[in-house]
Amino acid sequence: MQTATTIFEPTNIGGLTLKNRIVMAPMTRNRASVAGVPSDLAATYYAQRASAGLIITEGTQPSPDGQGYPRTPGIHSAEQIEAWRKITDAVHAKGGRIFLQIMHTGRIAHRLNRTVYRPPVAPSAIQALGTIYTDSLGPQPHSLPRALATEEIPSVIEEYRRATINALAAGFDGVELHAANGYLPMQFLSSNSNQRTDRYGGSVQNRARFVIETLEAMIDGAGSASKIGLRVSPGNTFNDMHDANPVGTHLHLTEEVSPLGLAYLHIQQQPKDVHTGGVFDPVKLLRPIFDGPIIATGGFDRDSANRLLSNGGADLIGFAALFITNPDLVERFRSGAPLAPPDAATFYTPGPKGYTDYPVLGTEALVGALAAGGRWS
Repeated sequence: MQTATTIFEPTNIGGLTLKNRIVMAPMTRNRASVAGVPSDLAATYYAQRASAGLIITEGTQPSPDGQGYPRTPGIHSAEQIEAWRKITDAVHAKGGRIFLQIMHTGRIAHRLNRTVYRPPVAPSAIQALGTIYTDSLGPQPHSLPRALATEEIPSVIEEYRRATINALAAGFDGVELHAANGYLPMQFLSSNSNQRTDRYGGSVQNRARFVIETLEAMIDGAGSASKIGLRVSPGNTFNDMHDANPVGTHLHLTEEVSPLGLAYLHIQQQPKDVHTGGVFDPVKLLRPIFDGPIIATGGFDRDSANRLLSNGGADLIGFAALFITNPDLVERFRSGAPLAPPDAATFYTPGPKGYTDYPVLGTEALVGALAAGGRWS
């Protein structure tokens, strides 16, 4: 792609025109119903942020077995599809573009957070270290997963294909496969969580097979690779990921998926990789290998985003928490206006607080007056 000088320049991914290169990155917000149905608040939330060139939704389970956290949305029932349709309509009415991120959590799960009372599935029966939040008991150890049998894996891949079909039926412009942050696809990629001895384990070629076959199934469901994106996080140890050779693993994976013609490769890097000289920069690592648009996410502000675009390091830049607290982030970046500070205590709580109640430019005084019980005249 042609090198951009600022995040405000339009671009194109998979034949889809974007009005700028600012991406709202996927963020878990835990506002869906127990049945995984997005609320009406979600339509307001995403429409408020439709000035982004591209919105990528919160991680959405392709099936009940894909759920690990409380109050996360799904894309496997008619009710869920209809609720998502309200959201995509609201975003499109504001001139926005929106992809659904499909996230199967695999072993990063607890039985209390799920609507099915069977163990979560994973490449191997290895419990993830650490804890996961539950509404009823607070933080709890991750549940012990059950290893998928070889003959079961095609049915899990089929869940992704069906979820892709459902997402497009709900009006999404495309779908992103979440193969980052320690969830099921990354569990297959990583040598510490994948101890299999069949065709899905052992060598890097075998460990990458699940991701490649899942992408192929999603492309089949969409009818075009141009509607499918892929998110990766090489070297990320979140959710107990400790691959013996993350560089080699992701180089191989990227070499294999580049010829597929995906809409984009979304690379998540930690802020240290950008600002403090981490062991390796995953964007620099994969940029020369992937023949297509690159989205870089992780620790960027307006200036660092523009620098990466201007030197050709990426084509689009993702912003996460800044979009929570600044629904009009694009306008604030453009005008140089101050950014609203986050309230981390409300990132994952139910209801509108910390979700749809952040003010846009020009309304801060009104919001403050109403909160104080005053009148606006």
